Amino acid sequence: MKNTSYKLLSFMMVLLAFWGCQEDTEMHTEVTPVQALYSPENNAYMNLGAQSSAIFEWEAAKAEDNGVVLYDVVFDEEGGDFSDPLFIIPSDGRGMQRRLTLPFSELNSIAERAGIQPEAVGKLQWSVQSSKGINVQEIMDIRTIEVERPAGFPAPDELYLTGSATEAGEDLGNAILMKKTSANTFEAYTSLTEGSYAFAERNSGEPDTYYIDGEKLRADGETAYTGDEKVYRIRVDFSNGTTEIHEIGEVELWFAPNGEFLTALPYSSNGTWMVDDFPIEFRQEDWGRDERYKFRFMVTDAEGNTAEEWFGSTNGDNQRPNETTGPAYWYMVPVTNDRWNNCFKFATEVDNSAADIQVIFNAEGSNYTHSVTVE
Repeated sequence: MKNTSYKLLSFMMVLLAFWGCQEDTEMHTEVTPVQALYSPENNAYMNLGAQSSAIFEWEAAKAEDNGVVLYDVVFDEEGGDFSDPLFIIPSDGRGMQRRLTLPFSELNSIAERAGIQPEAVGKLQWSVQSSKGINVQEIMDIRTIEVERPAGFPAPDELYLTGSATEAGEDLGNAILMKKTSANTFEAYTSLTEGSYAFAERNSGEPDTYYIDGEKLRADGETAYTGDEKVYRIRVDFSNGTTEIHEIGEVELWFAPNGEFLTALPYSSNGTWMVDDFPIEFRQEDWGRDERYKFRFMVTDAEGNTAEEWFGSTNGDNQRPNETTGPAYWYMVPVTNDRWNNCFKFATEVDNSAADIQVIFNAEGSNYTHSVTVE
């Protein structure tokens, strides 16, 4: 009987301890909701192109144990109910302060998620949720901010050209990789024919896409191309959301010793111009035979203005290449129209031979380049 009493007493003590712990746990997780938002004022306007930050502030919530309250600021599109918010971020101080300092650059990313286009004005909703890390409280107050997005988009790591107007057609897996020319810019030398085209961040799955609207870069669409098939240089700048399309006319081989263009190189495909079996003869001088050359592109802008662009060697002068010459010798960079400077030199075996000449401006190599071969 005595043992039975001890057992019953022990069981009751365990129950009391459990209930006490449960009540203590509940007390330590109970907080009140945030009842009021302070700033910014409802429908406040923000131009996100400025180098600044938005400050969000609200009334304090109270914890039943008088301890720390954690805050998350939540954003949703206009008219949203916050059941699936666009973005959630802890307040300053790892969620412990009644304030959030949010750079305009991050707010711009949230606006993009809401479908607000660059250079457009739209609205976002925001509110604050309080918690102890668990037991998140419901939203009690909601405010709206009006934001104007700057031009431009975050630049992707890669950019592809795709669509029925392109050389690769509509199969995304065959899309043309554009050359990344800086942290925010891409370009492609390619032909377009009647159809449509767009830019994709990947060549698989369902990538984000962009299109050209006038000279602006826009999200989620495609550009129609009409007219004859022509070769273009297409440039895209994500930093300011601009584009540039220039028609590429003749690409010609300049032979400096004679001061003349020896031949045009017809466009083939994939950013490559080429001529086969073209006879090359060096010029005889008192000091020997001269073999210097470079290339001229004729480029027409959107207004119909045509200009020369010259491409040659990174070196002001060169030696003739041979079997030990590295790939960098053949790299092509913008140069002046000076008759002699930055010219390449043909290899000795090219003299009085039929040469295959290619100019290669695509993203398959690290640099734009060319080749001269003889059999």
